[in-house]
Amino acid sequence: MKIAVIDYGAGNVQSVKYALNRLGYESFLSDDAEKISSADKVIFPGVGEAASAMKAIKAKKLEQVIPELKQPVLGICLGMQLMCNYSEEGNTQGLGIFDLTVKRFETDLKVPQIGWNQIEDLRSPLFKNISENEYMYLVHSYYVPINENTIAKTNYGIAYASAIQKDNFYGVQFHPEKSSKAGEILLKNFLEL
Repeated sequence: MKIAVIDYGAGNVQSVKYALNRLGYESFLSDDAEKISSADKVIFPGVGEAASAMKAIKAKKLEQVIPELKQPVLGICLGMQLMCNYSEEGNTQGLGIFDLTVKRFETDLKVPQIGWNQIEDLRSPLFKNISENEYMYLVHSYYVPINENTIAKTNYGIAYASAIQKDNFYGVQFHPEKSSKAGEILLKNFLEL
């Protein structure tokens, strides 16, 4: 199985690669449209700020490639947010895969949310063998509101979508590569889709 991890200079690509290695899978980092398109599975990670990440994607001419992928694609954290239409962070136009707007947390709680939080209302094969209210690791100041594509929710001042899905595109707000055993199960489930 060919697993591509999109490398556009934003983030946690090495920790994603290590997590896949621990599961016994080889993956490759790439910003090459052809190699990404021909992979069996694609992981679209992201750490950082939406506007500069989107600029990097455009610089590598990947803004047309990613939305047209036909194989299972997993967006992680900022990767998930960039798959949406628009983010309030840096007033950023996203890839438009999900017709959703990413909003800034307006809460009395500390922003960014950093640390472990629970995921609930799990509705996807992505969560096979993961129990309701399992803890996952999150670091974010922006969130996707609950919508018809929501496959998991988390509460931080408000309930929001911590995972979304549309067709072959999956997005998780949490970091499975940093979420211990449950995160490993999720990555394995994705690779077995």
